[in-house]
Amino acid sequence: MSMIELTPAQRRDFRARAHHLSPVVTVAGNGLTPTVVAEIDRSLQAHELIKVRVQGAEREQRDALMGELCASLDAAAVQHIGNILIVWRPRREEEKKVAQPAAAKRAGGAATAKSAAAFAAAARRAALAKASAEKRRTASRTSPARGRNAGTPGSGRGR
Repeated sequence: MSMIELTPAQRRDFRARAHHLSPVVTVAGNGLTPTVVAEIDRSLQAHELIKVRVQGAEREQRDALMGELCASLDAAAVQHIGNILIVWRPRREEEKKVAQPAAAKRAGGAATAKSAAAFAAAARRAALAKASAEKRRTASRTSPARGRNAGTPGSGRGR
């Protein structure tokens, strides 16, 4: 795989967009293990632009790590400041196509819960909302009218 080259304008735009981001992956003493590379790959697929924190490495080691990371993931090195690396890669199409049928399936039918606990929580919320609406409806029927002319004569703040 080859690294993506960015123009100075693209690099400036990505640096501005990454300014508010927090690091999503930390590379520590074990270096760039396959697990860390897989996590960075997942993060790039989800966000395109990420920050990676590198701990316990000298500047030359961080530069080498950035080059190795970008070459292995077909990504672009945006910026390297201190122990923070900013990396960008466009989303891959094959993973987008896999996600589309799942989204279409959800949109077509009723919402599905991911677990029994989530389903139970949604059912409780629906029941509470229904009870609250019913309580408001019955309270508005039985309560006396409020307002400037409501109530008995002389009971207000009036004149």
